[in-house]
Amino acid sequence: MAKQRSGIHLIAELANVSIGTVDRALHGRGGIAEPTRQKILQVARQIGYTPNLAARALSVARSTASIGVCMPREIRFFYDELWSGVLDEAKRVEHLGIHLLNRPVQALGEGDAEAFQELVDSGVKGIILTAGNPKELKPLINAAEEKGIHVVCVSTDSPESRRSSIVCVEPQLNGRLAGELMGKFVPPGSKVAVVAGMLMAEDHRKKTDGFSESFPRHCPDGKIVAVIEGHEDEGESFQKTLDLLQRVPTLAGIYVNTVNCLPVCRALGAKGLAGKIKLIATDLFSAMAPYFEKGTITASIYQHPHRQGQISVRLMVDHLTHKAPFPPAVHLTPGVVMSSNLHLFREMRQTEAMLTGTMQKARIAL
Repeated sequence: MAKQRSGIHLIAELANVSIGTVDRALHGRGGIAEPTRQKILQVARQIGYTPNLAARALSVARSTASIGVCMPREIRFFYDELWSGVLDEAKRVEHLGIHLLNRPVQALGEGDAEAFQELVDSGVKGIILTAGNPKELKPLINAAEEKGIHVVCVSTDSPESRRSSIVCVEPQLNGRLAGELMGKFVPPGSKVAVVAGMLMAEDHRKKTDGFSESFPRHCPDGKIVAVIEGHEDEGESFQKTLDLLQRVPTLAGIYVNTVNCLPVCRALGAKGLAGKIKLIATDLFSAMAPYFEKGTITASIYQHPHRQGQISVRLMVDHLTHKAPFPPAVHLTPGVVMSSNLHLFREMRQTEAMLTGTMQKARIAL
């Protein structure tokens, strides 16, 4: 206790305020100007008072606070990593009395408005949301923010809403990077196509826009002959890719701006075009490795899904514990995956670790 009192006295001295003002700042109470509160919280963090600060700030919520999470289950390759980041970060801060209330939807844009409203009605302090249906979600997000329930979008945005923040790889940059790569991979005058999930999603639409802007600049006389929506359905994506290959026999490249690239790979294989048509995919998961090795996938744009999940929780927790302001956006830098650096990425390292563990168990059993 003596150490704790000394800490408060030290904060008051360094911030040049009264002990009462420090107490109000640490407890999240009113009667204090916001610049003064932020100054006190900064001093508290600088002297290592952050753990006590977090516990005190959460005392307003009787030592518990719920964060709602509404993200898709499918496509699992990407969203499993996103969920993993969210859950890992939540485990790291559970001692602060924060827990998650998960309301997943089956796929992007399916039932997210209903799940979001359920979270609002449950009394959560904030919501982490993958906004698959931004227009429908906009009034719900605005109403939540008016109630003091802050919303952090992750992976894809609802930019016209009053959400507090977005965590993602900036989608237009993602598309521009893919367009530049494709322009360097195929000869001048090439015909290429885009396979998207669904263009009503901000992420997929802006990636398409970025690619459409960038590719012609890096491929003289190059032309984008089709933009296909696969709606995150493997059967639909496979059939539409087959139809595309039949319709445009001179196609030189395909950019898949969703993680759902496997049906496109299979369609190329079925037509005997694997490795002949340049394929730029999005993100990374273990099932993609053989297609990299065979040359079916030329490159992929990596979006750090695990990291996105971690950061979205961290922003919310920092706000709940010491009223840290939300940044308008956190944009991660996209990575480029090719066969030569495939082994460096988290998803591949995890697979190797699992295989090693399985082999070790097998040896022990023998």
